[in-house]
Amino acid sequence: MWKSILPALLLIASCLGTPVSQTRRFPNDFLWGVGSSSYQIEGGWNADDKGESIWDFLTHTHPEKIADQSNGDISADSYHQWRRDVQMVKELHAGTYRFSLSWPRIMPGGYMNHVSTAGIKYYSNLIDELLRYNITPMVTIYHWELPQKLQELGGWTNPEIIPLFKDFARLVLEMYGDRVKIWTTINEPWHVCEHGYGVDYMAPSYNFPGIPAYLCGHNLLKAHAEVVHMYRDLFQKRQGGRIGITLDTSWPEPRNPDSAEDREASERAMQFYVGWFGHPIFSKHGNYPKVMIERIRNLSKEQGFGIRSRLPEFTTEEIHRIRGTADFFGINSYTSNLVTSNGHNNTGGFPVPSFNHDMGVVESQKEVDWPGSGSVWLKVYPKGMYNLLMWIHREYNGPEIIVTENGVSDRGGLEDYARVDYFNQYLSAVLDAIEDGVNISGYIAWSLMDSYEWKAGFSEKFGLYHVDFNSPQRTRTPKISARVFAQICKTNTIDWSYRPNLDQEQKLVAMAHLPAEEEQMLRSSGAQGAISWSLMGALLLVLLR
Repeated sequence: MWKSILPALLLIASCLGTPVSQTRRFPNDFLWGVGSSSYQIEGGWNADDKGESIWDFLTHTHPEKIADQSNGDISADSYHQWRRDVQMVKELHAGTYRFSLSWPRIMPGGYMNHVSTAGIKYYSNLIDELLRYNITPMVTIYHWELPQKLQELGGWTNPEIIPLFKDFARLVLEMYGDRVKIWTTINEPWHVCEHGYGVDYMAPSYNFPGIPAYLCGHNLLKAHAEVVHMYRDLFQKRQGGRIGITLDTSWPEPRNPDSAEDREASERAMQFYVGWFGHPIFSKHGNYPKVMIERIRNLSKEQGFGIRSRLPEFTTEEIHRIRGTADFFGINSYTSNLVTSNGHNNTGGFPVPSFNHDMGVVESQKEVDWPGSGSVWLKVYPKGMYNLLMWIHREYNGPEIIVTENGVSDRGGLEDYARVDYFNQYLSAVLDAIEDGVNISGYIAWSLMDSYEWKAGFSEKFGLYHVDFNSPQRTRTPKISARVFAQICKTNTIDWSYRPNLDQEQKLVAMAHLPAEEEQMLRSSGAQGAISWSLMGALLLVLLR
Protein backbone atom coordinates (compact mmCIF):
# COMPACT_ATOMS: atom_id res chain seq x y z
CA MET A 1 0.00 0.00 0.00
CA TRP A 2 2.78 2.42 0.92
CA LYS A 3 4.36 2.16 -2.54
CA SER A 4 1.06 3.18 -4.15
CA ILE A 5 0.45 6.23 -1.93
CA LEU A 6 4.05 7.38 -1.53
CA PRO A 7 3.90 9.84 -4.47
CA ALA A 8 0.80 11.48 -3.01
CA LEU A 9 2.37 11.75 0.44
CA LEU A 10 5.50 13.33 -1.03
CA LEU A 11 3.36 15.73 -3.05
CA ILE A 12 1.54 16.80 0.11
CA ALA A 13 4.83 17.27 1.94
CA SER A 14 6.30 19.35 -0.87
CA CYS A 15 3.21 21.59 -1.00
CA LEU A 16 3.58 22.22 2.72
CA GLY A 17 7.30 22.93 2.47
CA THR A 18 8.05 19.97 4.73
CA PRO A 19 11.70 18.87 4.38
CA VAL A 20 10.93 15.39 3.07
CA SER A 21 13.04 14.23 0.12
CA GLN A 22 12.57 11.04 -1.84
CA THR A 23 14.61 10.70 -4.99
CA ARG A 24 14.16 7.86 -7.45
CA ARG A 25 16.75 7.10 -10.09
CA PHE A 26 16.38 5.95 -13.69
CA PRO A 27 18.88 3.67 -15.46
CA ASN A 28 22.13 5.42 -16.45
CA ASP A 29 21.51 4.98 -20.18
CA PHE A 30 17.88 6.19 -20.06
CA LEU A 31 16.90 8.40 -23.01
CA TRP A 32 15.39 11.78 -22.05
CA GLY A 33 13.76 14.02 -24.62
CA VAL A 34 11.11 16.55 -25.52
CA GLY A 35 8.75 16.53 -28.47
CA SER A 36 6.92 18.63 -31.05
CA SER A 37 5.32 18.18 -34.46
CA SER A 38 5.65 20.12 -37.69
CA TYR A 39 2.15 21.57 -38.14
CA GLN A 40 1.85 22.45 -34.46
CA ILE A 41 4.97 24.63 -34.23
CA GLU A 42 6.44 25.53 -37.62
CA GLY A 43 4.07 28.07 -39.13
CA GLY A 44 5.37 29.22 -42.51
CA TRP A 45 2.34 27.51 -44.01
CA ASN A 46 3.04 28.94 -47.48
CA ALA A 47 6.69 29.96 -47.04
CA ASP A 48 8.97 29.38 -50.01
CA ASP A 49 7.28 26.69 -52.11
CA LYS A 50 5.57 24.65 -49.38
CA GLY A 51 2.40 22.90 -50.50
CA GLU A 52 -0.99 22.86 -48.79
CA SER A 53 -1.57 20.23 -46.10
CA ILE A 54 -4.84 18.71 -44.96
CA TRP A 55 -4.61 20.86 -41.82
CA ASP A 56 -4.09 24.02 -43.86
CA PHE A 57 -7.18 23.10 -45.86
CA LEU A 58 -9.33 22.22 -42.82
CA THR A 59 -8.46 25.30 -40.75
CA HIS A 60 -8.84 27.69 -43.71
CA THR A 61 -12.12 26.29 -45.05
CA HIS A 62 -13.77 25.34 -41.74
CA PRO A 63 -12.39 27.60 -38.98
CA GLU A 64 -15.61 26.97 -37.04
CA LYS A 65 -14.36 23.44 -36.34
CA ILE A 66 -11.49 24.84 -34.23
CA ALA A 67 -12.25 25.87 -30.62
CA ASP A 68 -10.87 29.41 -31.05
CA GLN A 69 -11.21 29.51 -34.87
CA SER A 70 -7.42 29.77 -35.16
CA ASN A 71 -4.96 28.01 -37.46
CA GLY A 72 -1.30 27.02 -37.59
CA ASP A 73 -0.32 29.53 -40.30
CA ILE A 74 2.31 31.08 -38.00
CA SER A 75 1.91 29.23 -34.67
CA ALA A 76 5.25 29.30 -32.78
CA ASP A 77 7.03 30.22 -36.06
CA SER A 78 9.63 27.50 -35.66
CA TYR A 79 10.24 27.73 -39.41
CA HIS A 80 12.17 30.88 -38.50
CA GLN A 81 12.85 30.36 -34.76
CA TRP A 82 14.44 26.90 -34.96
CA ARG A 83 17.76 28.01 -33.47
CA ARG A 84 15.95 29.17 -30.33
CA ASP A 85 14.12 25.83 -30.22
CA VAL A 86 17.42 23.97 -30.15
CA GLN A 87 18.69 26.24 -27.37
CA MET A 88 15.59 25.35 -25.36
CA VAL A 89 16.27 21.62 -25.75
CA LYS A 90 19.83 22.30 -24.62
CA GLU A 91 18.62 24.31 -21.61
CA LEU A 92 16.47 21.32 -20.62
CA HIS A 93 19.49 18.98 -20.66
CA ALA A 94 17.38 16.72 -22.88
CA GLY A 95 19.54 14.43 -24.95
CA THR A 96 16.86 13.85 -27.61
CA TYR A 97 14.54 16.09 -29.62
CA ARG A 98 11.57 14.37 -31.24
CA PHE A 99 10.15 16.33 -34.18
CA SER A 100 8.33 15.51 -37.40
CA LEU A 101 8.75 16.26 -41.08
CA SER A 102 6.09 18.14 -43.05
CA TRP A 103 5.43 16.11 -46.20
CA PRO A 104 4.10 19.13 -48.16
CA ARG A 105 7.08 21.25 -47.07
CA ILE A 106 9.45 18.71 -48.64
CA MET A 107 7.21 17.46 -51.49
CA PRO A 108 4.66 20.27 -52.06
CA GLY A 109 2.31 18.11 -54.14
CA GLY A 110 3.09 14.81 -52.48
CA TYR A 111 5.00 13.44 -55.48
CA MET A 112 8.69 13.06 -56.32
CA ASN A 113 8.37 15.34 -59.36
CA HIS A 114 8.59 18.44 -57.12
CA VAL A 115 11.01 18.40 -54.20
CA SER A 116 11.49 21.67 -52.31
CA THR A 117 15.11 22.70 -51.85
CA ALA A 118 14.01 25.10 -49.10
CA GLY A 119 12.13 22.33 -47.29
CA ILE A 120 15.08 19.93 -47.45
CA LYS A 121 17.41 22.68 -46.22
CA TYR A 122 15.18 23.64 -43.28
CA TYR A 123 15.27 20.19 -41.68
CA SER A 124 18.93 19.69 -42.58
CA ASN A 125 19.84 22.90 -40.72
CA LEU A 126 17.73 21.86 -37.72
CA ILE A 127 19.40 18.43 -37.57
CA ASP A 128 22.88 19.95 -37.84
CA GLU A 129 22.14 22.46 -35.09
CA LEU A 130 20.92 19.67 -32.79
CA LEU A 131 24.03 17.60 -33.43
CA ARG A 132 26.19 20.65 -32.77
CA TYR A 133 24.95 20.50 -29.15
CA ASN A 134 25.09 16.68 -28.95
CA ILE A 135 21.29 16.39 -29.08
CA THR A 136 19.99 13.25 -30.81
CA PRO A 137 17.32 13.93 -33.46
CA MET A 138 14.35 11.54 -33.23
CA VAL A 139 12.42 12.05 -36.44
CA THR A 140 8.80 11.15 -37.18
CA ILE A 141 8.26 10.77 -40.91
CA TYR A 142 4.47 11.27 -40.74
CA HIS A 143 2.73 13.25 -37.99
CA TRP A 144 -0.62 14.01 -39.67
CA GLU A 145 0.60 16.45 -42.35
CA LEU A 146 -0.64 14.89 -45.58
CA PRO A 147 -0.42 16.98 -48.76
CA GLN A 148 -3.96 18.11 -49.60
CA LYS A 149 -3.52 16.95 -53.20
CA LEU A 150 -3.11 13.38 -51.99
CA GLN A 151 -6.20 13.72 -49.79
CA GLU A 152 -8.16 14.58 -52.90
CA LEU A 153 -7.20 11.11 -54.17
CA GLY A 154 -8.65 9.57 -50.99
CA GLY A 155 -5.64 9.97 -48.72
CA TRP A 156 -4.90 6.92 -46.59
CA THR A 157 -8.01 5.09 -47.86
CA ASN A 158 -6.42 4.80 -51.36
CA PRO A 159 -3.79 2.01 -51.72
CA GLU A 160 -1.83 4.43 -53.95
CA ILE A 161 -0.68 6.04 -50.70
CA ILE A 162 1.64 3.07 -50.06
CA PRO A 163 4.18 3.72 -52.85
CA LEU A 164 3.84 7.49 -52.38
CA PHE A 165 4.68 7.27 -48.67
CA LYS A 166 7.56 4.97 -49.54
CA ASP A 167 8.88 7.58 -52.01
CA PHE A 168 8.68 10.30 -49.38
CA ALA A 169 10.39 8.09 -46.80
CA ARG A 170 13.14 7.08 -49.23
CA LEU A 171 13.94 10.73 -49.93
CA VAL A 172 14.20 11.73 -46.25
CA LEU A 173 16.17 8.61 -45.33
CA GLU A 174 18.63 9.45 -48.11
CA MET A 175 18.82 13.11 -47.11
CA TYR A 176 19.02 12.79 -43.34
CA GLY A 177 19.77 9.16 -42.45
CA ASP A 178 23.49 9.75 -42.13
CA ARG A 179 22.70 12.03 -39.16
CA VAL A 180 19.37 10.71 -37.82
CA LYS A 181 19.64 7.46 -35.87
CA ILE A 182 16.11 7.15 -34.42
CA TRP A 183 13.13 7.12 -36.80
CA THR A 184 9.42 6.52 -36.38
CA THR A 185 7.34 5.98 -39.49
CA ILE A 186 3.93 7.18 -38.35
CA ASN A 187 2.60 8.91 -35.25
CA GLU A 188 -0.65 7.61 -33.72
CA PRO A 189 -2.26 5.65 -36.58
CA TRP A 190 -5.48 5.29 -34.57
CA HIS A 191 -5.90 9.08 -34.69
CA VAL A 192 -4.92 9.21 -38.37
CA CYS A 193 -7.63 6.70 -39.26
CA GLU A 194 -10.50 6.85 -36.77
CA HIS A 195 -10.30 10.56 -35.89
CA GLY A 196 -9.52 11.52 -39.48
CA TYR A 197 -12.03 9.35 -41.35
CA GLY A 198 -14.42 7.78 -38.84
CA VAL A 199 -15.58 10.93 -37.03
CA ASP A 200 -15.64 14.68 -37.59
CA TYR A 201 -12.55 15.51 -35.58
CA MET A 202 -9.04 15.50 -37.04
CA ALA A 203 -8.27 16.42 -40.65
CA PRO A 204 -9.56 15.36 -43.14
CA SER A 205 -12.60 15.15 -40.87
CA TYR A 206 -14.63 12.71 -43.00
CA ASN A 207 -17.25 11.75 -40.39
CA PHE A 208 -17.83 8.42 -42.16
CA PRO A 209 -18.02 5.80 -39.39
CA GLY A 210 -17.33 2.10 -39.65
CA ILE A 211 -15.71 1.73 -43.09
CA PRO A 212 -12.97 4.14 -44.26
CA ALA A 213 -11.04 4.05 -40.96
CA TYR A 214 -10.36 0.35 -41.50
CA LEU A 215 -9.28 0.95 -45.11
CA CYS A 216 -6.96 3.67 -43.80
CA GLY A 217 -5.48 1.35 -41.17
CA HIS A 218 -4.94 -1.43 -43.70
CA ASN A 219 -3.03 0.80 -46.11
CA LEU A 220 -1.15 2.52 -43.28
CA LEU A 221 0.17 -0.78 -41.91
CA LYS A 222 1.32 -1.85 -45.38
CA ALA A 223 2.98 1.52 -45.98
CA HIS A 224 4.73 1.35 -42.61
CA ALA A 225 6.02 -2.16 -43.36
CA GLU A 226 7.29 -1.21 -46.82
CA VAL A 227 9.25 1.72 -45.39
CA VAL A 228 10.79 -0.42 -42.62
CA HIS A 229 11.82 -3.13 -45.09
CA MET A 230 13.30 -0.49 -47.37
CA TYR A 231 15.23 1.02 -44.47
CA ARG A 232 16.54 -2.36 -43.38
CA ASP A 233 17.48 -3.38 -46.92
CA LEU A 234 19.06 -0.14 -48.14
CA PHE A 235 19.97 2.11 -45.24
CA GLN A 236 20.17 0.56 -41.79
CA LYS A 237 23.47 -1.28 -42.12
CA ARG A 238 25.44 1.71 -43.39
CA GLN A 239 23.57 4.41 -41.44
CA GLY A 240 23.39 2.53 -38.14
CA GLY A 241 19.97 3.77 -37.06
CA ARG A 242 16.75 2.25 -35.71
CA ILE A 243 13.16 2.55 -36.85
CA GLY A 244 9.83 1.98 -35.11
CA ILE A 245 6.27 3.26 -34.90
CA THR A 246 4.33 5.24 -32.28
CA LEU A 247 0.90 4.03 -31.16
CA ASP A 248 -1.38 5.68 -28.62
CA THR A 249 -4.16 5.03 -26.17
CA SER A 250 -5.70 6.12 -22.91
CA TRP A 251 -5.64 3.30 -20.38
CA PRO A 252 -9.10 1.65 -20.09
CA GLU A 253 -9.59 1.07 -16.37
CA PRO A 254 -12.45 -1.37 -15.60
CA ARG A 255 -15.28 0.63 -14.04
CA ASN A 256 -15.77 -2.15 -11.51
CA PRO A 257 -12.52 -4.14 -11.07
CA ASP A 258 -14.53 -7.01 -9.54
CA SER A 259 -16.72 -7.30 -12.65
CA ALA A 260 -15.58 -9.88 -15.20
CA GLU A 261 -17.60 -8.03 -17.85
CA ASP A 262 -15.80 -4.74 -17.15
CA ARG A 263 -12.40 -6.46 -17.18
CA GLU A 264 -13.29 -8.00 -20.55
CA ALA A 265 -14.32 -4.55 -21.80
CA SER A 266 -10.92 -3.20 -20.75
CA GLU A 267 -9.08 -5.96 -22.59
CA ARG A 268 -11.26 -5.50 -25.68
CA ALA A 269 -10.56 -1.76 -25.67
CA MET A 270 -6.81 -2.43 -25.58
CA GLN A 271 -7.07 -4.85 -28.49
CA PHE A 272 -9.05 -2.32 -30.56
CA TYR A 273 -7.00 0.77 -29.67
CA VAL A 274 -3.48 -0.68 -29.44
CA GLY A 275 -3.89 -4.13 -30.96
CA TRP A 276 -5.37 -2.79 -34.23
CA PHE A 277 -1.86 -1.63 -35.17
CA GLY A 278 0.25 -3.31 -32.48
CA HIS A 279 -0.84 -6.90 -33.08
CA PRO A 280 0.12 -7.03 -36.79
CA ILE A 281 3.60 -5.66 -35.99
CA PHE A 282 4.55 -6.90 -32.51
CA SER A 283 2.62 -10.13 -31.83
CA LYS A 284 4.02 -13.61 -32.32
CA HIS A 285 1.66 -14.50 -35.18
CA GLY A 286 0.84 -11.09 -36.67
CA ASN A 287 -2.49 -10.06 -38.23
CA TYR A 288 -5.26 -8.12 -36.53
CA PRO A 289 -6.36 -9.21 -33.05
CA LYS A 290 -8.69 -12.20 -33.14
CA VAL A 291 -11.41 -10.35 -31.20
CA MET A 292 -11.32 -7.50 -33.72
CA ILE A 293 -11.54 -9.83 -36.73
CA GLU A 294 -14.41 -11.83 -35.28
CA ARG A 295 -16.50 -8.94 -33.92
CA ILE A 296 -16.28 -6.81 -37.07
CA ARG A 297 -16.97 -9.82 -39.33
CA ASN A 298 -20.01 -10.89 -37.30
CA LEU A 299 -21.39 -7.36 -36.95
CA SER A 300 -20.84 -6.69 -40.67
CA LYS A 301 -22.93 -9.76 -41.49
CA GLU A 302 -25.66 -8.76 -39.02
CA GLN A 303 -25.72 -5.24 -40.52
CA GLY A 304 -26.33 -6.52 -44.06
CA PHE A 305 -22.84 -6.18 -45.51
CA GLY A 306 -22.94 -9.81 -46.64
CA ILE A 307 -20.05 -12.19 -46.13
CA ARG A 308 -17.43 -9.48 -46.61
CA SER A 309 -16.18 -7.89 -43.38
CA ARG A 310 -15.75 -4.13 -43.13
CA LEU A 311 -12.27 -4.93 -41.75
CA PRO A 312 -10.11 -5.85 -44.76
CA GLU A 313 -8.18 -9.12 -44.70
CA PHE A 314 -4.43 -9.51 -45.02
CA THR A 315 -2.98 -12.25 -47.21
CA THR A 316 -0.62 -14.71 -45.54
CA GLU A 317 2.26 -13.00 -47.33
CA GLU A 318 1.18 -9.57 -46.03
CA ILE A 319 0.88 -10.87 -42.47
CA HIS A 320 4.48 -12.11 -42.59
CA ARG A 321 5.72 -8.92 -44.26
CA ILE A 322 4.19 -6.64 -41.60
CA ARG A 323 5.09 -8.72 -38.53
CA GLY A 324 8.32 -7.64 -36.83
CA THR A 325 8.63 -4.30 -38.63
CA ALA A 326 9.72 -2.22 -35.63
CA ASP A 327 12.94 -1.96 -33.65
CA PHE A 328 11.07 -0.42 -30.71
CA PHE A 329 7.50 0.22 -29.54
CA GLY A 330 6.66 3.92 -29.28
CA ILE A 331 3.67 4.71 -27.06
CA ASN A 332 1.87 7.99 -26.44
CA SER A 333 -0.45 8.21 -23.45
CA TYR A 334 -1.84 11.01 -21.30
CA THR A 335 -4.82 9.80 -19.30
CA SER A 336 -7.22 6.96 -18.46
CA ASN A 337 -10.93 6.23 -18.75
CA LEU A 338 -13.34 4.02 -16.84
CA VAL A 339 -14.80 1.39 -19.16
CA THR A 340 -17.72 -0.99 -19.23
CA SER A 341 -19.36 -3.10 -21.92
CA ASN A 342 -21.71 -1.42 -24.39
CA GLY A 343 -24.08 -4.39 -24.38
CA HIS A 344 -26.44 -5.60 -27.10
CA ASN A 345 -28.79 -2.65 -26.66
CA ASN A 346 -26.05 -0.09 -27.56
CA THR A 347 -26.26 1.84 -24.30
CA GLY A 348 -23.43 4.06 -25.57
CA GLY A 349 -25.65 5.27 -28.43
CA PHE A 350 -22.90 4.71 -31.01
CA PRO A 351 -23.54 4.99 -34.75
CA VAL A 352 -24.07 1.64 -36.47
CA PRO A 353 -21.68 0.74 -37.94
CA SER A 354 -18.76 2.51 -36.25
CA PHE A 355 -15.44 1.77 -34.58
CA ASN A 356 -16.96 2.39 -31.14
CA HIS A 357 -19.92 0.10 -31.83
CA ASP A 358 -17.58 -2.59 -33.16
CA MET A 359 -15.41 -2.31 -30.04
CA GLY A 360 -18.47 -2.44 -27.79
CA VAL A 361 -17.00 -0.42 -24.94
CA VAL A 362 -18.41 2.65 -23.17
CA GLU A 363 -15.75 5.03 -21.81
CA SER A 364 -16.26 7.73 -19.21
CA GLN A 365 -14.47 9.94 -16.70
CA LYS A 366 -17.65 11.21 -15.06
CA GLU A 367 -17.53 8.90 -12.05
CA VAL A 368 -13.93 9.61 -11.05
CA ASP A 369 -12.39 12.22 -8.79
CA TRP A 370 -9.06 12.26 -10.65
CA PRO A 371 -7.52 15.75 -10.93
CA GLY A 372 -8.37 17.63 -14.11
CA SER A 373 -6.31 19.68 -16.55
CA GLY A 374 -6.75 22.28 -19.28
CA SER A 375 -8.36 19.63 -21.52
CA VAL A 376 -11.77 18.14 -20.85
CA TRP A 377 -10.53 14.65 -21.84
CA LEU A 378 -7.34 14.65 -19.73
CA LYS A 379 -7.56 13.63 -16.09
CA VAL A 380 -4.58 12.64 -13.99
CA TYR A 381 -4.36 8.93 -13.12
CA PRO A 382 -0.70 7.81 -13.02
CA LYS A 383 -1.56 4.17 -12.25
CA GLY A 384 -3.05 4.02 -15.74
CA MET A 385 0.39 4.62 -17.25
CA TYR A 386 1.82 1.77 -15.20
CA ASN A 387 -1.02 -0.55 -16.21
CA LEU A 388 -0.57 0.34 -19.89
CA LEU A 389 3.17 -0.33 -19.89
CA MET A 390 2.68 -3.64 -18.10
CA TRP A 391 0.01 -4.66 -20.64
CA ILE A 392 2.30 -3.93 -23.64
CA HIS A 393 5.11 -5.85 -21.93
CA ARG A 394 2.94 -8.91 -21.34
CA GLU A 395 1.04 -8.83 -24.64
CA TYR A 396 4.04 -8.47 -26.95
CA ASN A 397 6.71 -10.46 -25.10
CA GLY A 398 8.73 -7.61 -23.62
CA PRO A 399 9.52 -5.27 -26.52
CA GLU A 400 11.73 -2.23 -26.02
CA ILE A 401 9.33 0.62 -25.23
CA ILE A 402 9.92 4.35 -25.63
CA VAL A 403 7.29 6.64 -24.13
CA THR A 404 7.19 9.02 -27.09
CA GLU A 405 4.58 11.44 -25.68
CA ASN A 406 3.34 12.15 -22.17
CA GLY A 407 2.33 15.46 -20.64
CA VAL A 408 -0.53 17.58 -19.36
CA SER A 409 -2.34 20.72 -20.42
CA ASP A 410 -3.38 23.87 -18.62
CA ARG A 411 -4.85 27.19 -19.72
CA GLY A 412 -1.65 29.23 -19.35
CA GLY A 413 0.80 30.75 -16.91
CA LEU A 414 4.42 30.17 -15.93
CA GLU A 415 3.99 28.76 -12.43
CA ASP A 416 2.73 25.40 -13.64
CA TYR A 417 3.13 23.30 -10.52
CA ALA A 418 0.29 21.02 -11.65
CA ARG A 419 2.52 20.06 -14.61
CA VAL A 420 5.45 19.49 -12.23
CA ASP A 421 3.28 17.17 -10.15
CA TYR A 422 2.05 15.38 -13.27
CA PHE A 423 5.58 14.67 -14.51
CA ASN A 424 6.71 13.48 -11.07
CA GLN A 425 3.70 11.19 -10.73
CA TYR A 426 3.75 9.74 -14.26
CA LEU A 427 7.52 9.30 -14.25
CA SER A 428 7.16 7.44 -10.93
CA ALA A 429 4.68 5.14 -12.67
CA VAL A 430 7.18 4.60 -15.52
CA LEU A 431 9.89 3.80 -13.00
CA ASP A 432 7.55 1.38 -11.19
CA ALA A 433 7.10 -0.46 -14.50
CA ILE A 434 10.87 -0.54 -15.11
CA GLU A 435 11.43 -1.95 -11.63
CA ASP A 436 8.79 -4.60 -12.37
CA GLY A 437 10.66 -5.78 -15.47
CA VAL A 438 9.35 -3.67 -18.35
CA ASN A 439 12.01 -2.73 -20.93
CA ILE A 440 11.47 1.04 -21.13
CA SER A 441 14.47 2.80 -22.69
CA GLY A 442 13.28 6.41 -22.92
CA TYR A 443 10.73 9.13 -22.16
CA ILE A 444 9.82 12.09 -24.37
CA ALA A 445 7.90 14.87 -22.61
CA TRP A 446 5.09 16.58 -24.51
CA SER A 447 5.80 19.26 -25.32
CA LEU A 448 8.80 21.51 -25.77
CA MET A 449 6.64 24.63 -26.05
CA ASP A 450 3.05 25.82 -26.22
CA SER A 451 1.79 25.19 -29.72
CA TYR A 452 -1.24 24.67 -31.92
CA GLU A 453 -3.26 21.90 -30.26
CA TRP A 454 -5.29 20.73 -33.25
CA LYS A 455 -9.05 21.14 -32.65
CA ALA A 456 -8.36 23.05 -29.39
CA GLY A 457 -6.36 25.68 -31.29
CA PHE A 458 -4.27 27.75 -28.88
CA SER A 459 -6.71 27.41 -25.96
CA GLU A 460 -4.83 24.52 -24.32
CA LYS A 461 -1.14 24.69 -23.36
CA PHE A 462 1.13 21.65 -23.05
CA GLY A 463 4.51 23.38 -23.24
CA LEU A 464 7.48 23.40 -20.91
CA TYR A 465 8.08 26.82 -22.48
CA HIS A 466 5.47 29.55 -22.76
CA VAL A 467 5.13 31.10 -26.23
CA ASP A 468 3.91 34.67 -26.66
CA PHE A 469 1.72 34.24 -29.74
CA ASN A 470 1.22 38.03 -29.92
CA SER A 471 4.93 38.71 -30.31
CA PRO A 472 6.41 38.86 -33.83
CA GLN A 473 9.35 36.83 -32.48
CA ARG A 474 7.02 34.38 -30.72
CA THR A 475 9.08 34.89 -27.56
CA ARG A 476 9.68 31.69 -25.59
CA THR A 477 9.86 31.79 -21.77
CA PRO A 478 10.65 28.78 -19.53
CA LYS A 479 7.95 27.74 -17.09
CA ILE A 480 8.61 26.25 -13.66
CA SER A 481 8.14 22.81 -15.22
CA ALA A 482 11.05 23.49 -17.59
CA ARG A 483 13.38 23.92 -14.63
CA VAL A 484 12.08 20.75 -12.97
CA PHE A 485 12.25 18.66 -16.14
CA ALA A 486 15.78 19.94 -16.79
CA GLN A 487 16.74 18.78 -13.29
CA ILE A 488 15.23 15.35 -14.00
CA CYS A 489 17.14 15.04 -17.29
CA LYS A 490 20.38 16.28 -15.74
CA THR A 491 20.30 14.08 -12.63
CA ASN A 492 18.37 11.05 -13.95
CA THR A 493 16.21 11.28 -10.84
CA ILE A 494 12.76 12.32 -9.69
CA ASP A 495 13.12 14.65 -6.71
CA TRP A 496 9.73 15.47 -5.20
CA SER A 497 11.22 18.15 -2.97
CA TYR A 498 12.49 20.23 -5.91
CA ARG A 499 9.86 22.95 -6.44
CA PRO A 500 11.59 26.13 -7.65
CA ASN A 501 9.98 29.58 -7.70
CA LEU A 502 10.05 32.44 -10.16
CA ASP A 503 12.04 35.31 -8.69
CA GLN A 504 10.61 38.85 -8.81
CA GLU A 505 12.60 39.84 -11.90
CA GLN A 506 11.39 36.76 -13.79
CA LYS A 507 7.79 37.59 -12.83
CA LEU A 508 8.11 41.15 -14.12
CA VAL A 509 9.63 39.97 -17.39
CA ALA A 510 6.99 37.27 -17.71
CA MET A 511 4.07 39.64 -17.08
CA ALA A 512 5.34 41.88 -19.86
CA HIS A 513 4.88 39.00 -22.31
CA LEU A 514 1.74 37.30 -20.98
CA PRO A 515 -1.81 38.02 -22.16
CA ALA A 516 -3.99 39.73 -19.56
CA GLU A 517 -5.67 36.56 -18.29
CA GLU A 518 -2.35 34.76 -17.84
CA GLU A 519 -0.82 37.82 -16.14
CA GLN A 520 -3.64 37.78 -13.60
CA MET A 521 -2.98 34.07 -13.00
CA LEU A 522 0.67 34.87 -12.34
CA ARG A 523 -0.16 37.72 -9.95
CA SER A 524 -2.55 35.57 -7.96
CA SER A 525 -0.60 32.32 -8.11
CA GLY A 526 0.67 32.70 -4.56
CA ALA A 527 -2.85 32.87 -3.16
CA GLN A 528 -4.11 30.13 -5.45
CA GLY A 529 -1.17 27.87 -4.57
CA ALA A 530 -1.57 28.17 -0.80
CA ILE A 531 -2.91 24.96 0.70
CA SER A 532 -3.91 24.83 4.33
CA TRP A 533 -2.66 22.29 6.84
CA SER A 534 -6.24 21.25 7.53
CA LEU A 535 -6.84 20.48 3.84
CA MET A 536 -3.62 18.49 3.71
CA GLY A 537 -4.68 16.55 6.74
CA ALA A 538 -8.01 15.76 5.12
CA LEU A 539 -6.25 14.58 1.95
CA LEU A 540 -3.94 12.38 3.97
CA LEU A 541 -6.89 10.78 5.78
CA VAL A 542 -8.57 10.02 2.43
CA LEU A 543 -5.38 8.43 1.08
CA LEU A 544 -4.89 6.26 4.15
CA ARG A 545 -8.43 4.89 4.23
